[in-house]
This record gives sequence, C-alpha cells and structure tokens, in this order.
Amino acid sequence: MSGSLEIIFRTFTAFIILWIFVHMLGKQTIFQKTYHLFIATITMGTIAGNLAFNNHIRFLYFILSFVIMGLVIFTLNILSVKNHRLRAWISGEPTTLIHEGKIMEESLKKIGYSLDMLKQELRGKEIFNIEEVEWAILEVSGSLSVLKKAEYQHITRKDLKIPTAPHRVPVELVINGKILYENLTNSPYKEDWLHAELQKRNIQIADILYAVVGTQGNLYIDLYQDH
Repeated sequence: MSGSLEIIFRTFTAFIILWIFVHMLGKQTIFQKTYHLFIATITMGTIAGNLAFNNHIRFLYFILSFVIMGLVIFTLNILSVKNHRLRAWISGEPTTLIHEGKIMEESLKKIGYSLDMLKQELRGKEIFNIEEVEWAILEVSGSLSVLKKAEYQHITRKDLKIPTAPHRVPVELVINGKILYENLTNSPYKEDWLHAELQKRNIQIADILYAVVGTQGNLYIDLYQDH
C-alpha cells in the first residue's frame, strides 16, 4: 500500500473508531462531565491522531491501545455508578464556594479558584452583587451552580397563585416542504387535522419551510416566500 493510501485508510479508521467510542459512552463524553471522561477524550483523540498520521508505528498497536483504553473507561464507568466511595475519586466531586452567603476561602485556595474568577462566573449568571448569593457550587464539569437568597429570587406564578395551563413538548410537523409522518404518528395531531388547518389558511405543504405545534398548542407556520 502506498503512503498516501495508507494515510487515507488510517484516517478513516481513526474516525470510525472515535465515532464508535463516542456512541458507546454516550452524550456525557461530549460534555466531559467527569475527570476520567475528560482524560479519556484527550487520550482517545491523541491515539486517533497518531493512528491517522504516524505510519512509523504498527497499525495493530493503535487498535490495541483503543481497545485497552475503552476497557479502562467502561470499567471506571461501572465502578463510579455502583460504588459511591470510588465515584468521587474517579469522577470528581462538586466544591462549595459560597456556603449560606459566606465565601469559602479555603475551598477557593484548594482548587486554585480566585475571587475574581468567582465574580466573573456570577456575572455570567447576571449576578453582580455577591451578597445576593446563598449557595454557589462549582460542579465537576466546571460550571457554577448558584442559589440566590430568598429575597433575591424571582417571583413565580405559583407564588402569586396564578393558574397556568400545562405546557406540551413542541411537535414539528413540516420541514422543508415535507410532512414528518413519524411525529404525526406519535402525537395527538393527525394528518387530516394538519391538512384541514392548512386549508383554512390556503397554504400548500410545498410552500412551508417549517411548521410546528408549540408548547401551548398553537400552530406556527413559516413559508418559503414570506410576505
């Protein structure tokens, strides 16, 4: 096999293996919610990159590395799910940065998190006054979860005892001039109902870019030619 063909073959193989790896581990791999998945993603990417371009190392060695790393990650996943004590060591654990309105200086120092970084994350959540915060927890994924003090929390309809109608999941019915029959089958909306609604509006299916039934049961239609 010539050098160019070997590179092409190795590149496609690396992509397919990574694709299988991500699908098998699930969406959590993409978001890298835990320590071991973050390490696995970097390692798998490095192995795949070398597989694609480093033809000085035997192809079989890379496949063996993929298999070993995959087994390690699956084992760690199982252990983190079944053993609570090992979970914190394998996946990491959240760190409380603000506890009952008080900044935890020791926690900040322990994880190398500065006060400026904390204030920046709070501003990203539209909190400019740190005294509004009751709890702030740095999750394993690196995101900051914040609970405001009661007096700074938004008033909800429930607080005001305002009756609300239940919301439904939006149901897409037409995309690019084609009916999504699977969505019609799995929803209370049928094809006859859709055609009747379109007839009221004097609209053809082929004229529709996008049609969806919203959370409150309203039919929204966007046409290719907007007027």
